Amino acid sequence: MVQERLAGLRRKMAEKQIDFYLIPTSDFHNSEYVDDYFKVREYYSGFTGSNGTLVVSADKAGLWTDGRYFIQAEQELEGSGITLFRMLEEGVPDIPSFLEKEMKEGQVLGFDGRCISGKEGRQLEKRLEKKKIRLSFQEDIAGNLWTERKKLPCHPVFILPQQICGHTAKEKLQALRDRMQEAGADYLMLSKLDDIMWLLNIRGSDIACNPVALSYCLVGKEETFLFLQKEAVTRELEEYAAQYHITIKEYCGTEKFIRQYAFAGRIMLDEEYTSYSFYKLLTRGEYITGNNPTELLKAVKNKTELEEMEKVYLKDSAAVIKFIYWLKKNVGKEKITEVSAAGYLDKLRQRMEGFLDLSFPTICAYKENAAMMHYEATPEHHKELSPEGMLLVDSGGQYLGGTTDVTRTIVLGPVSDEMKRHFTKTAVGMLALSNARFLYGCTGRNLDILARGPLWDMGIDYKCGTGHGIGYILNVHEGPQGIRWRFAGENKEAVIEEGMVLSNEPGVYMEGSHGIRTENVIVAKNGEKNDSGQFMYFDTLTFVPIDRDGIDISCMQPEDIERFNRYHEEVYKKMAGYLNEEERVWLREQTAALF
Repeated sequence: MVQERLAGLRRKMAEKQIDFYLIPTSDFHNSEYVDDYFKVREYYSGFTGSNGTLVVSADKAGLWTDGRYFIQAEQELEGSGITLFRMLEEGVPDIPSFLEKEMKEGQVLGFDGRCISGKEGRQLEKRLEKKKIRLSFQEDIAGNLWTERKKLPCHPVFILPQQICGHTAKEKLQALRDRMQEAGADYLMLSKLDDIMWLLNIRGSDIACNPVALSYCLVGKEETFLFLQKEAVTRELEEYAAQYHITIKEYCGTEKFIRQYAFAGRIMLDEEYTSYSFYKLLTRGEYITGNNPTELLKAVKNKTELEEMEKVYLKDSAAVIKFIYWLKKNVGKEKITEVSAAGYLDKLRQRMEGFLDLSFPTICAYKENAAMMHYEATPEHHKELSPEGMLLVDSGGQYLGGTTDVTRTIVLGPVSDEMKRHFTKTAVGMLALSNARFLYGCTGRNLDILARGPLWDMGIDYKCGTGHGIGYILNVHEGPQGIRWRFAGENKEAVIEEGMVLSNEPGVYMEGSHGIRTENVIVAKNGEKNDSGQFMYFDTLTFVPIDRDGIDISCMQPEDIERFNRYHEEVYKKMAGYLNEEERVWLREQTAALF
């Protein structure tokens, strides 16, 4: 099927005189996760991961993806004729380098300019200009050939209750305009969906598990324009917009509006999240580039948001504890599969007050499947669980009050000594980072070694970051904060501020054998301030036991054991009241001190 689709695309490329065609994962807003309408790359490659770019020529096809998906991509691309390019691996070219080498002088590179960021488009321009290669970006050639393509998603937008927001849309707009003035900008063009939702205290459901609506927002010194699909606009939203002097315009008419609007000053835009098509349009006049000011404003949670998240994480942790208790009690006694186990946990969350959606499809991966970081079991392809080995479960929920993300690796029966060592060192690293004390000014790059170090000492690495920011009733992956050892790029590394919420999730992934990940969510707080400076620390939001059955105490130092015991003491203290008597007895056993 993939080969037939690629053949059809190549015929259309020849007809349009396009020599190479590039298909990213993105939607019009460079979102990480996209609606089915935008899964053009998946349609032509068969690769289902959330990150990947397909490049097609008359006789070649290659797919680039990151370390989270190497194993999965290798399996899904088998027999397609598509070459896998493992990003950031030694000797693997990036896409601009590949195109620069492979394309001949005067050839044409095609792509949908709405789905490539301004930053990526400029990089391609720069790398290919010496060969006089032309960029053809005004037509969605690949998408237009997809005859079974679904309609653009559209659902009604809803307004968050003011009592859980902390700041009104008016206050947020004023804070944004203050940042714009500091940057010398008269307008800001926002394309990043979660930034727009946060700014105006609204939410949508146009992308599964991400409470956002397809939209654009243009903020001026006094005017605010919100571009939405007509069917997304309710009477309540119209009244709310009028209250905050927000003018609602048609989403599909955004380009026409920009062309006709009389801009009186400089426009600010973020090349990372503004499409190449809009970038070319907006930069015809005066403009400045930089990170969306909304991104940092959104990342630093206010007092109300943190209080709501603390409450939500306790309820969410209770759901995960109940799931682990059920699983350990019943595995081997009844038929449980990766699919049915995930479904059981999902239902526990769905019963909770304030539940909106999952924050991502639950990852429930048994034995060697867990070596694929973002594995997703399906009714057609899954494993049945038995009382042996390990099950990795990464899950989370969207609630009126917060977004959650937690991973536990659960021991279902006998495991090897090597697995126990890997499990123990993963837990040791996670707890070491959770207990960090550091000076203000650090980024996640300064702290990553605390979690990764115990695994590096064993000659093991995980091919992803240690942590990412987490949204507030928004995307489960949020920037600009993160924890990783690699340099993220200019203007893409943030100092950790008080109120930033991050995941903490080291892991071990052994292809064909097992995968282990232990993830808590932590929030940065200010600690002591003295002559040395402002010290900071992390508070933990997640309170789920780490499976004692996976621990090899001989791999732990005294401070590791103390951290493990202290965390479990807190787990029992905070969570016992959410459980029934049987579950409490079990939790007491699971959180008993190691000696």
